[in-house]
Formats: sequence, C-alpha cells, structure tokens
Amino acid sequence: MPLTPMLRAALALGLVALLAACQEEAAPEVTEARPVRTITVAQQLVGETISVAGTVESQEQADLGFRIGGRLLERLVNVGDAVTAGQVLARLDPADEENGLRAAEANLAAAEAQLSEAEANWLRQRQLYDRGFLARAGFDRADAARTTALSAADAARAQYAIAKRRLNDTVLYADSPGTVTARGAEPGEVVTPGRMVVQVARDNGLDAVLDVPAALLQDGSIDMAITVALSQNPAVAARGRVREVAPRADAVTGTFRVRVGLIDPPAELRLGSTVTAQTTFDPVGSIEIPASALTSAEGKPAVWVVDASSMAVALRPITVERFTPAAVVVLDGLAPGDVVVTAGVQALRPGQTVRLAGAAS
Repeated sequence: MPLTPMLRAALALGLVALLAACQEEAAPEVTEARPVRTITVAQQLVGETISVAGTVESQEQADLGFRIGGRLLERLVNVGDAVTAGQVLARLDPADEENGLRAAEANLAAAEAQLSEAEANWLRQRQLYDRGFLARAGFDRADAARTTALSAADAARAQYAIAKRRLNDTVLYADSPGTVTARGAEPGEVVTPGRMVVQVARDNGLDAVLDVPAALLQDGSIDMAITVALSQNPAVAARGRVREVAPRADAVTGTFRVRVGLIDPPAELRLGSTVTAQTTFDPVGSIEIPASALTSAEGKPAVWVVDASSMAVALRPITVERFTPAAVVVLDGLAPGDVVVTAGVQALRPGQTVRLAGAAS
C-alpha cells in the first residue's frame, strides 16, 4: 500500500522527536556546587572557665567617729554623698568644751601671772644674795617658789592645749576623698567616743569581693587573670588581679573571702554593684569548632572536611573531648588548617563539590 504524503510527514516528525529525546538522555548531567559555610581550624587556648558572683567594694573603707563623747548636733552628709578631704561631716554640741576651754584659759593666765611674780622675786633675791645682804635660805625659798610657778604654768599650758583640742574634736572632718556608704548616728543622739557616725569608702581603688570555695583556691594561682563583669550588663567589664585572700574560711559557708583589685574599672562599676568574676584554669592548646558542624558517621561524631584543591567534601570521624554550650572541643581527628563545614552538613554527601559561602577562623 503506497504511503500518502500526510503519512510520510507524520513518520518524519516522529523520527525527529525520537532522535531529540535520545540526545537529551545522552547529555551529561551538570551538578551545581552546593554553597556551604565553613571555618578554618585553628588551635587556641581552652580551659575550664569558672564564674563566681560578688559585689564591688572600696579597697579602703573607714568608720569615722568623734574622739570625745557628746550630743550630736548635726550631720551634714548622707549615704551616697561624695566628700573631699577636710570637709565637715558632723558636729557635736560644743557648749561643755567651750566652757572647759575658757576655764583652761583662766587657769593659764593665773599661772603665768604667778610665774611672772615668782621670777621677779627670784631675780631680786638673787641680787641681794650676790651682794651679801640675804642669807642662803632666803634665796633658796625664792628659787623653790620660782620652780613651783614654772611647773604650774607648764601644767596650765597643757590643760589649755587639751581643752582646745577637745573643742576642735567636736567637729568631724573627712580625712580623704570618698563616698559616704553608711551613717551610724542621727542628730540628737548622745554618741560615745569612737562610735561610727559616718562610713566613708575612700577613692583609693575598687575591689570585687568574692566568696570562693576552697577547691578553687587550691586549683588557682594568685597571679591568674580575672575578668569582672556587671551581672546585669556583661558588656561592662574590667580586668582584675587577686589582691587579698582571707587566711580563714567562713564558719558557716566554708568559703574564703577573696578581694580582686579592679584595673581601670568603668564608671558603671559602682560601689555595691553585683558582679560576676570569671577566670580560666589550666588553659591548654585545643581545637574548638561550632556545635553546628557536628554530624555522625556510623554512630560516631564526625565532621565534613573540604579538600582545598578539589573543593570536594569528605566525612571525617573525630574524637570529642567535651561539649560546651555553643561549641565542641575536639581531642583528635582535626589539625590546624583543616576547612570544616559549619552550615548545611545534613545535605552533603561524600565527594560532593561545594562552594564556600562564608569562611571564618
């Protein structure tokens, strides 16, 4: 049966479509390199980090009080006030001391008058004795009176100095710049000598005061580097060094009081602030990778490592030393310079070509 022109055209179109399909199946598959994020492994000092809470205190804190007792007339400062050296902090009622000073002044004036009279009499008796008009006994009496008057005048001067000092002691002065941290008496109270009226934290440096367990003191060193940060805002921090360790543990808690001197603390680290002190014990050279890089191979920890020449990935088993909240410390399996995939690890297969979307160390 001869082929019609329409049938021949249909057969020709079918052959062309068949050849095109065969060519498409024979064309090689092109796989695009998968973008991944990586890090370059580097060895760094890693140790056990210990944190201890504490408070900020002044390195020098003084309880200021009067040297004499009396009724507190006024207190001129309150808690939180800044004071300067020589500033008046409080006053006692000076009435009794003023009366004592006036009595001492009167006694001194009388003693000096008696001394003047005794010296004048002694001088006259000496002249008479030298000329032979006075017996030795008369001159000795004049000399004894002069000595007694001298002693009485010295005693009166001492009493006057004491009375004057006591009047000056009715005023309490700041001995150095600082900040008032506590008050111990209110106006109208009768205070005893030495009782704390105002407590001043001197401007001689700040300490972070910590209660540290005995085990940490055994593992640590007095020269260890410590970072002290504000508990509410860890970005506010300062370096510190151990300045003082209590020789005896607290009877209740069993901890030792440790004072860490702050080096150039920021203004936000104020007196009384709650802080956290951190230090690292026994830092050693270790390899640390992000936790996101970790996968598994045959039930064991592994990571994807990128070959620098072919940009292909290979699954490499590793030995984990320990886990931290955001990282993994690797004991064995990686070396400095290895490129490890940190993002996209679940979608990779051995030998797959990758493209570095972002690299870090």
